[in-house]
Amino acid sequence: MKISQLMLFGVFFIGISSTEAQEKTSLTLDEAVKLAWEKSNEVTLANTKVNTKKYELQSVKNNQYPDLKISGQYQRLGKASIDMHNDEASSESMASPDRAMLGMANLSLPIFSGFKIQSSIDTYESLYEAETANAVKTKEDVALRVITYYTALYKAQKTLDLLNENQKQAKQRVTDFTELEKNGIIPRNDLLKAQLMVSKTQLSIEETNNNINNINFYLTTLLKLEPSVKIEVNEQDFFNLKTSNAPTSDALALENRKDLEAVRLQSKASESNIRVAKAGYYPSLALLGGYTAFDLKDFITVKYAMNFGVGLTYDLSGIIKNNAHVREAESKALEVKNSEALLTDRIKVEVQKSIEDYDLAINQSVVYDEALQQASENYRLVKDKFDNGLSDTNDLVEADVEYLSAKINTALSKASIIQKYYELLSVSGQLSQSFNLSKI
Repeated sequence: MKISQLMLFGVFFIGISSTEAQEKTSLTLDEAVKLAWEKSNEVTLANTKVNTKKYELQSVKNNQYPDLKISGQYQRLGKASIDMHNDEASSESMASPDRAMLGMANLSLPIFSGFKIQSSIDTYESLYEAETANAVKTKEDVALRVITYYTALYKAQKTLDLLNENQKQAKQRVTDFTELEKNGIIPRNDLLKAQLMVSKTQLSIEETNNNINNINFYLTTLLKLEPSVKIEVNEQDFFNLKTSNAPTSDALALENRKDLEAVRLQSKASESNIRVAKAGYYPSLALLGGYTAFDLKDFITVKYAMNFGVGLTYDLSGIIKNNAHVREAESKALEVKNSEALLTDRIKVEVQKSIEDYDLAINQSVVYDEALQQASENYRLVKDKFDNGLSDTNDLVEADVEYLSAKINTALSKASIIQKYYELLSVSGQLSQSFNLSKI
């Protein structure tokens, strides 16, 4: 009795564990994208890089402010022998100080440094803005990855639903054929063909399940969800989206692509960096001020020793040596210019391909809709002929396969249109607006 109770408890526990292990979560595409923006490692790294550039900019800006340094010393001295080398001093006993104290405060305010400070600030401001643009581009790339996985998961789940539906019909056909074969109405060969259809469909179901598991794992990993979570896509995401505003040229891309904006800002930074390098041709001028207090016990005390003036520094040898730095900065600026030209050409190609792919997806969907109607009518006619003994099993199975293929193609073509639409938005720099990226 106790053993039976333990077995029942074990079965109950396993059932609960299995249910928990297969936890299902319904997730819209918008929710999935925003969850990726909140938890993705790529987005976190991109935001960290932006913060780093912000701190670097603040550090460079600090160079335009005065430098104030305070120092102090306290020293214990041994007995010193002091000889003043004059008759008056030699006639008296000189004290031997045993300690010394020194305090200093120095102030330096840069007035002119060949425009180096302001040019450095301009450089790092452009780099900070470029990193911010790169961060937005990273978020768009992550969003597109989510869309790709989400769409692939929908396609796989939709395919599985259609395969399961077809499998039920195939199994029912085997049941019907078994009775017909027993009564000698059809040959055993027809029954074997029906059974073979069930086996082939089952193989497709297993492959589709494997595909679903892999895609689900990729998506949960990207969204930082537990691997045991099974994501259910929202089918309405593929039917309620309005795609009438799809870009039709590369004009928007050249204006809005964040990676191109980042390169342009890097080019601007490189131009400022040339001015930084040329600052070596000029002298540096600074306003100086200071305060000194000194006490050598029983010997000398200095108080209120204040000083102020102007400091000039000019590295004459640097005039010749600085040529290499200037040429280096100019070469780097040319590199960025060439990179911008290459990226511009690549963007044009990407946009044109995406436009063609999007149009192809729309046209294919129209054809698939027509093919579904044709396959449905063909299956109906073949089925009628088979029931009336005018068609064989091969014709029926072939018509069934074509009908199933048409249903799958029609269902998946709708998702392909949405995927190609988002890809077109991505290469045009418009994807962020679809998910309110500015609010993330």
